[in-house]
Amino acid sequence: MSKTVVYSAAAPAPIGPYSQAIQTGNMLFVSGQIAIQQSTGQMLTGNIEEETRQVMTNLDEILKAAGLDFTNVVKTSIFLKDMGNFPKVNAIYGEYFPSNPPARETVEVSRLPKDVNVEISCIAVK
Repeated sequence: MSKTVVYSAAAPAPIGPYSQAIQTGNMLFVSGQIAIQQSTGQMLTGNIEEETRQVMTNLDEILKAAGLDFTNVVKTSIFLKDMGNFPKVNAIYGEYFPSNPPARETVEVSRLPKDVNVEISCIAVK
């Protein structure tokens, strides 16, 4: 089995020893994204809606680098610092999957990298 590192210069560089995404065969595994703006390197933490949109933008840029988009996503994982933000995150997330949404789990965690409020990863298939 071979694997290919997928990298998008339009998404933030990894903040640790991992790849933005790995493609193997027709599957793409995208690492969890947080609300880092690639253009400035700054965190967007003004509100959960802004944060979620930036996370989805980062995922979108990585998917594009692999020649994919949100219609190719079959599974997502959402990690929330506060499950009280679920309705707001869910509403923004739903805008990116208007029909045939992927399988998903959403879990509350005690802490996320850079003390963000939301992190989302995904798996896509060509």
